Amino acid sequence: MATEAVSSDLIKVVALLGAAVVAVPIFRRLGLGSVLGYLAAGLVIGPFGFGWFSDPQSILHVAELGVVMFLFVIGLEMRPSHLWGLRKEIFGLGTLQISVCTLALTGVGLAFGFSLPVSFVGAAGFVLTSTAIVMQLLGERGDIALPRGQKIVSILLFEDLLIVPLLALVAFLSPVVSEQADGSRWTSIGIGIAALAGLIAAGIWLLNPLFRILAGAKAREVMTAAALLVVLGAALLMELGGLSMAMGAFLAGVLLSESTFRHQIEADIEPFRGILLGLFFLSVGMSLDVAVVLNNWPLIVSAVLAMMAAKAVCIYLVARIMRSPHAEALDRAVLMAQGGEFAFVLFSAAASAQIIDATVNANLTAIVVLSMVLTPFFVIVLKRFAPKVQASMEGVEEANGLTGSVLIIGFGRFGQVMSQSLLARDVDVTIIDNDIDMIRSADEFGFKIYYGDGTRLDVLHASGAHSARAIAVCIDGKESVNKIVELVKAEFPLVRLLVRSYDREHALELINAGVDYQIRETFESAVNFGAAALVELGVPEDEAARIAEEIRRRDAERFELEMAGGSLRAGASAMYNNTVPKPTPFTTPKREGRALNEATAEVINSPDLDSSAG
Repeated sequence: MATEAVSSDLIKVVALLGAAVVAVPIFRRLGLGSVLGYLAAGLVIGPFGFGWFSDPQSILHVAELGVVMFLFVIGLEMRPSHLWGLRKEIFGLGTLQISVCTLALTGVGLAFGFSLPVSFVGAAGFVLTSTAIVMQLLGERGDIALPRGQKIVSILLFEDLLIVPLLALVAFLSPVVSEQADGSRWTSIGIGIAALAGLIAAGIWLLNPLFRILAGAKAREVMTAAALLVVLGAALLMELGGLSMAMGAFLAGVLLSESTFRHQIEADIEPFRGILLGLFFLSVGMSLDVAVVLNNWPLIVSAVLAMMAAKAVCIYLVARIMRSPHAEALDRAVLMAQGGEFAFVLFSAAASAQIIDATVNANLTAIVVLSMVLTPFFVIVLKRFAPKVQASMEGVEEANGLTGSVLIIGFGRFGQVMSQSLLARDVDVTIIDNDIDMIRSADEFGFKIYYGDGTRLDVLHASGAHSARAIAVCIDGKESVNKIVELVKAEFPLVRLLVRSYDREHALELINAGVDYQIRETFESAVNFGAAALVELGVPEDEAARIAEEIRRRDAERFELEMAGGSLRAGASAMYNNTVPKPTPFTTPKREGRALNEATAEVINSPDLDSSAG
């Protein structure tokens, strides 16, 4: 019997992993995202699909640890100073958005005929956005570190904090409030504050010494165990204090963000986070009660659309009031127009307090889950049809009527270093770039950079390409570089053209295109790196320098052979390699050897040489 039970559990594990492995790549391939793949897989294998799992709530409870670990990793990226810098977004923008959305969603509940307490509970649950889904979507787009992503993260953090007063408010609205309720509420608040203070104290005075001791033991598995202990311990402490587990893990991450062990901890947590977060999305898909949706589909479908629309409109209006661009406000509205996982906790508490009955609880849960399922679809639609988010041009000057001896296109790390030589000799330099954030950043260091796209002919004219003595192309996009080279050679043939090449193949293309000078960015640094490696191995510095020069000479020869042969393989013979050389068969020379000069001829014709040869 024990063997059968183990086998049954193993089948379920295999089913979970198999569903994720099959569904997620398919959905990513279709451009639908990994979150939607997990949700669809969970729906298929859940109790309302194939029925392989009968209790998705138990899986969801375990999988919430994935959300916890996710927020811990986010906390590691946010130093306390950075978090303090977001206080206006967290408490200002967060408060305004949540207040407006709660009022609007309560109105939607009243319009559907529910009482005020039930409408408020439904609105309060729906206003708590799914942290896991939003953060996953932001991570896939690479927006978490961007300003618009930071604003969304700030609001999510405030919503996680909001679960505590909402649970207290639900207890207050209960029609079966006991006489001891007031005392228990104050006790709960005191326990919560004590738990929060204990976590902060442990983070400041205990965590770093703990990891320092464990690092000294040089036991990798113990470091991994300690990282998990910190995350789960912080989550448990917050849960015991009546607070959010995710918020506890986030604070633990923030407290460790300046630790020297931050990257080690993040690497140890990452595998567990990925698996559990995927499991969370699977369990959400399983939780969608298709039977409830089918039995009450007019109410649920209309309520989902109405609540998502109302929340999206409110978020958009608040964003515009706070001076966010239209595209950014629209993106935030669609991304956060859903309910979240904390709604399940709130609805469960409301059901226990007899504010809502079992039927209303099932309907509200279905509404939240369905909104979470629909969000990735709406995000995809927005991506395809809505205008892209444009960075503000405030404080950025476009290229127009510029003149300069040298026009530098691109001011990344390569262009910055390259410009120093010209500026050291007081050369009149004009610099353009199409990265607004880079322009603003350069301005802080005293550089005047103009906004302009070097692949456009009108921008080149406006940037003074026609009067420049030289144009330096310092961007790293191969296609863009080729476009600029084509325009410059056609429109400004007398201008000296210096180009940063992407790789060796690209360098050959640039030579054929007629550029005056090209350089592979990594070549010289790699040669110097190799010379430094020789020195570290004990080779004298002069010998290492001689070898480096030999490498440069052989590379130049190889490059000429490649140009002549029209192939990268043409110069392979000029390269050193780490394979054992194959012996070359002897072949008879096609002509006799001859002396290069008279002195050599005398040596060759010497009788002594003939006798020694014999």
